[in-house]
Amino acid sequence: MNTVNVYSIFYSLQGESTFMGLPCVFVRLTGCTIGCSYCDTRGVAKAIGDDMTIDDVLERVKSYNCDLVEVTGGEPLQQKHTPELLTRLCDAGLKVLLETSGQEPVVDVDKRVHIIMDIKTPGSGVVAVLSEENIVHLKDSQAQIKFVITNEADFNFAVVMEDKYALTSMFPVHISPVSELDKRQVAGWILSSKKPFRLQLQLHKIIWPNALGEH
Repeated sequence: MNTVNVYSIFYSLQGESTFMGLPCVFVRLTGCTIGCSYCDTRGVAKAIGDDMTIDDVLERVKSYNCDLVEVTGGEPLQQKHTPELLTRLCDAGLKVLLETSGQEPVVDVDKRVHIIMDIKTPGSGVVAVLSEENIVHLKDSQAQIKFVITNEADFNFAVVMEDKYALTSMFPVHISPVSELDKRQVAGWILSSKKPFRLQLQLHKIIWPNALGEH
């Protein structure tokens, strides 16, 4: 039976995306080779987690009696059986979110999944990881786009990507400033740009700043 390597499964509030604030079950998978400069899950990337069958993951998720679940990491699509896990969660009648960097192919991800693609900005140090074919595959899907920004150059990068792909005509696009960046300044950049971006403050970091939403 196929397994995934799990760092943790926990119940919390969704901290990002258009689902922000809703109760959600998180399935945090181990492993990530990307290495963003602002990564807040470095321990997850290299952790030795627990191998769990997909049936066991489903049982744990359903035990929380919550119909919203997010598969996150690390980079969850670096595990071979993540697409199967996502499909099984959808088959169980759950609303399923996937947080991914855009590096790994999304073509095999079930169309019922709400993909939240975190397009890496220059401030991440790994801007080249995006597979631009993934943006094509996201068209006509239930996807959302996120840009984590560390400075104005990162915001301008988001504007360039919007101009190149017309992202906001297809998806909600979130601008997510790192904690030390002045949020009023970011709001001003959005207003000046005239782009229909959404300012996204990371709710879980405001409520549980040292716990990644796990509490």
